[in-house]
Amino acid sequence: MSNVVTARVRRKTYRRSISSYFWRGVIYAFITLLTFTCIVPFLHVIAKSFSTDAYVIANRVFLIPKGLTLEPYNKIFQDASIIRSLYVTVIVTFTFTLLGMFLTCCMAYALSRPQFKGRRLLTFLCVFTLYFSGGMIPDYLLMNSLRMLDTLWCLILPLSFSAYNLIIMKNAMTASIPLSLEESARIDGAGHFRILTQIFLPLSKPILATLSLFYAVGRWNAYQDALFYIKQRVDLRPLQLKLYYLVVQANESFQLEATLVNLTDPEVMKAACVVFATLPIICVYPFVQKYFVTGVMIGAVKE
Repeated sequence: MSNVVTARVRRKTYRRSISSYFWRGVIYAFITLLTFTCIVPFLHVIAKSFSTDAYVIANRVFLIPKGLTLEPYNKIFQDASIIRSLYVTVIVTFTFTLLGMFLTCCMAYALSRPQFKGRRLLTFLCVFTLYFSGGMIPDYLLMNSLRMLDTLWCLILPLSFSAYNLIIMKNAMTASIPLSLEESARIDGAGHFRILTQIFLPLSKPILATLSLFYAVGRWNAYQDALFYIKQRVDLRPLQLKLYYLVVQANESFQLEATLVNLTDPEVMKAACVVFATLPIICVYPFVQKYFVTGVMIGAVKE
């Protein structure tokens, strides 16, 4: 009798193992396919940026460059203002990220404290801005009345606070950091500023790194606000706006066929601009990725 029961248990275990291996293989295959859908388009853009115009026009470039050339990148660097635009973008992105994280951390800390009166109303007002906004024309009129047009501040201040990032930061502080830590710090005589800087922020490194990356990537890739707000001061154009004008200029030159020697296909120029603008932010990502971990509070406090 015991042998029969043992055999049945072995059969069930064997079936479960086969089923688990099957579904695990399906999940791995799906993740692999999803990864390729994210990587292949970028590899295609890189291949096009290093290929000659004839192969790109003939649609013969997929993942491997054909007719290897650096002409599109030479045209990008021939414009001396491109370095100026890169410098402006770095300054704006750094200041924007620093200011955005300062505002987000301070307000998230205040709204996450249960003793703060009116926090529900303020949270509702912040969430309200996610669904309703004044629009493009009122924003432009506001920038004009504040005399912020053609200045770096029109690229930094308007979007330096994100209600979406505030909600993420607030929920992270509420869920991951127990009240016992704050109570212990208050017993030791710590104030709100010291509790925030010496307890909450060091224990929130993963979410800080994530939101910092959100702010930096969002500001680095944005160009529409600069397109509206930066008109007279050409030296204040960020990198994305500068590359946008380069692509438009290449497209017009290609359509008018003004020259036959230095003619560049707009698709090649677009690919080179995408690679040139994306490479700096990709180089920063590995240094931030190590903070994308969870469980920093596990075992920190024994309730």
